[in-house]
Amino acid sequence: MKSTTSKLLLIGALSAVSLSASALKDDTNQPINIVSDNQSLDMENSVVTFTDNVVITQGSILIKANKVVITRPPENSGKKDTVDAYGSPVTFHQQLDDGKPVDGRANKVHYDLGTEFLTLTGNAQLKQLDSKIDGSVITYDVKKQQLKATGNGKSRVQTVLIPTQLQDKGKK
Repeated sequence: MKSTTSKLLLIGALSAVSLSASALKDDTNQPINIVSDNQSLDMENSVVTFTDNVVITQGSILIKANKVVITRPPENSGKKDTVDAYGSPVTFHQQLDDGKPVDGRANKVHYDLGTEFLTLTGNAQLKQLDSKIDGSVITYDVKKQQLKATGNGKSRVQTVLIPTQLQDKGKK
């Protein structure tokens, strides 16, 4: 019984906070819309900065931040854009293919489009329905669908799982 419960909790923890790859692929094919109070462009360094009330939408993805910096690497470098969002906190929301929402927050969010690696730093949280993970740093490898959360030495990683929501995996 204890082994079955442990397995259920492990599976639940992973499914509760892992982002659906198919939802991400569908959303990432949609147009990106960015609205902010201010925008600046540094053409020499290929950096665009959006500040004050930044709202980014792409498919079902909604991101709100105080500041977003998009850096484009030099041509023929083989690298892709990076996105850094700052806020108190930066928040994001995405509706997965199964209809369940995923919400997150952090003081800083870094996303490397080339490696498809997401890092949430400072007061980081990922939440699906009432299940959630809180930590100092949460990383997510989109390609491998691997999540890692770490504390900061003062606070530990905290996970809350709601068993009834885990059992109703296919329901909204």
